[in-house]
Amino acid sequence: MTDHTPADADEGFDLDLAEIRVLGVLMEKAFVTPDNYPLSVNAIVTGSNQLTGRDPVMNLTETEVQDALDRLIARKLVSKRDQAGARVGKYEHLVRLRHSLPPPEQAALATLMLRGAQTAGEIRQRSERMHRFDDIAAVDKVLEHLGEKYPPMVAAVPKAPGTKETRYAHLLGGRQAFVQMGEAVASGYAAGGAVRGRTSELEEEVRRLRDELDLLRSEFEKFRSQFE
Repeated sequence: MTDHTPADADEGFDLDLAEIRVLGVLMEKAFVTPDNYPLSVNAIVTGSNQLTGRDPVMNLTETEVQDALDRLIARKLVSKRDQAGARVGKYEHLVRLRHSLPPPEQAALATLMLRGAQTAGEIRQRSERMHRFDDIAAVDKVLEHLGEKYPPMVAAVPKAPGTKETRYAHLLGGRQAFVQMGEAVASGYAAGGAVRGRTSELEEEVRRLRDELDLLRSEFEKFRSQFE
């Protein structure tokens, strides 16, 4: 995979930030909370605004999420499922069907959509609850295939000065959004390398807290679904 934006990257996708976050949440939750899937608007708002496992952290309102869902439905990337006896509609993503993505590719793409540009090693670690990759080579293979889609869905970000590992980003926001992600990576290293300074111990603590939060949210959604 080359270290530049494919020429047609902005011709295939132009999702805005809210659409990317909402679609990423639907893809993630289909894996990690299957018992509560499809999701209500309230559940999508909660998932979109999580403080862990999200970069950047967002504060989307219910109206903003509903508007994003409506646009994604128009793009045929999301569908609404009206379940018998339910007081509210539920939503599910159609990425697997629309773009023929098997689970490993869905997991890698969702991780990039929810957490920004990352190395193959970071993708492997952070997508573990969605799909367990055997090794980094398996992640590389998935990223290569996503980059060869038409239009491409993932590309390598140009390396920032002083960096060794290649980082990858999704192309669902179009060319300009991809360029901005690359600039954000470069500016992060220029500002002192906060990403480099993150320790494995802190990563593990954050992941543990994230798992606890997701479990609590899952239990709460099960409780709330009894009244919908």
